[in-house]
Amino acid sequence: MSFMDTLKGKLGMSKDKAADTAREHDDQIDSGIDRGAQSADSKTGGKHSDQIDSGADKAKGSMDDFGNQGGGEGSS
Repeated sequence: MSFMDTLKGKLGMSKDKAADTAREHDDQIDSGIDRGAQSADSKTGGKHSDQIDSGADKAKGSMDDFGNQGGGEGSS
């Protein structure tokens, strides 16, 4: 079971509703990923900056992909 399936189950959302929510809050999700990456980089003293940046970029890309998979018919 993937992370998004687990999240969807815990939130009681359908996949389309979760995708709509991800699309609607894209900026906040990206900001949270950036804050997490900055915190991890700070905790490691910058030793793993490249890997952390790469992981954050992949996480953002995955969230964008997930948000784009929903039908999106009722979204604004």
